[in-house]
Amino acid sequence: MTYGARTTAFARLHDTGEPLLLPNAWDHAGALALAGEDFPAVGTSSLAVAAAAGLPDGASVTRDETLRLALTLGSGPFLLSVDAEDGFSQDPDAVGEFARQLAAVGAVGVNLEDGLGPMASHAAKIAAVKRAVPHLFVNARTDTYWLGEGDERETLRRLDAYQQAGADGVFVPGLTDPARIGALVRHLDTPLNILFSPTGPALSHLADLGVRRVSLGSLLYRRALGAALDTVADIRAGRTPGGTTPTYDEVQQARQAPGSGSLGQCSSAT
Repeated sequence: MTYGARTTAFARLHDTGEPLLLPNAWDHAGALALAGEDFPAVGTSSLAVAAAAGLPDGASVTRDETLRLALTLGSGPFLLSVDAEDGFSQDPDAVGEFARQLAAVGAVGVNLEDGLGPMASHAAKIAAVKRAVPHLFVNARTDTYWLGEGDERETLRRLDAYQQAGADGVFVPGLTDPARIGALVRHLDTPLNILFSPTGPALSHLADLGVRRVSLGSLLYRRALGAALDTVADIRAGRTPGGTTPTYDEVQQARQAPGSGSLGQCSSAT
């Protein structure tokens, strides 16, 4: 499949009548395991990438790590969207060049967050990316709920500016109120992306509200850390660890033949 066909396929996943459920990976094995569970697209998690490298998230210091991961995953048997924080620069042209590099290694989407910085600056970054790589799916994130007070008027103002700058979709993490989500869907011209919250609306409810993309963000990474802590606690207490545990050989086989089998039913602790 050509790059143009891959970007078109990714865009169409936002228009199927059901939300695109986008799991977020941080390494090669995890991304391939998700692809083996029939997820057509996989995103990356900026928190997971930063934490794995011992760096802070949201501080524009993981540019190299992000590009390295995209190089590893971009040719995988799935469509890749990359969480690029704020683009790792305040220079729109530099952000556009970074997007071009992501596309060159196979990424079909990029997530750019405003961090509640100047709206015009973020809009300029979006426009620069669309100039550099017109077919790359730009998911423009505003942090009015994630970092701010959830001001509805400011949220609409920012999202309108990002749509006008060329964003293909918009992302409002931290928003969980169904009434506000529904109102945003009705207002927008582009797909709305919501961050799944275990205490928020279920996937089926988000679908009913018209949400067209649901990201898992750092949830899988944090759950994986939790599972590791639970496992060592069980072993220390003399209990047999529970949960799904792919074997050594199964992980090796998944790496060598991505998509050839599921790891989800494995239970051996080998």
